[in-house]
Amino acid sequence: MVQPTYDDANMLLHLYEIRREEKLRKARHWFLFEFQPTSWGEIRDRYFSGEEHDNYLRMVGTYWDMVCAFVKQGVLNKELFYATNSEHLTVWTKIKPWVEDARSDRKNPLMYRYLEEIAEDTLLWRQRQTQQSTQKL
Repeated sequence: MVQPTYDDANMLLHLYEIRREEKLRKARHWFLFEFQPTSWGEIRDRYFSGEEHDNYLRMVGTYWDMVCAFVKQGVLNKELFYATNSEHLTVWTKIKPWVEDARSDRKNPLMYRYLEEIAEDTLLWRQRQTQQSTQKL
């Protein structure tokens, strides 16, 4: 385990402040509580229209993909991020069912790739933490 630094903590706090920005807060609320995706075709036709929800969808997905890129590239301490965040898991859960079709349609095999990798790794990390905690009891 690499020890987190004060820079890691400051980056996390800054990322949290960004999440509190009014437009991103509205986008996150819509994405987490109102957005009910079905298929990529419906999402493309309904939300990729330049309207407000189009902006919300892109804003939330790319925000978390960017944050996860920081973690994947080692700019932000992985252990600290995993211990203090979970929203990216919910975002990934909503994106996962349609992302392969979106990647194919957009000819972008890397679309949301960092979000995918870090979300999956976070779940494995949580399993390991749970097992270690159980073994200590």
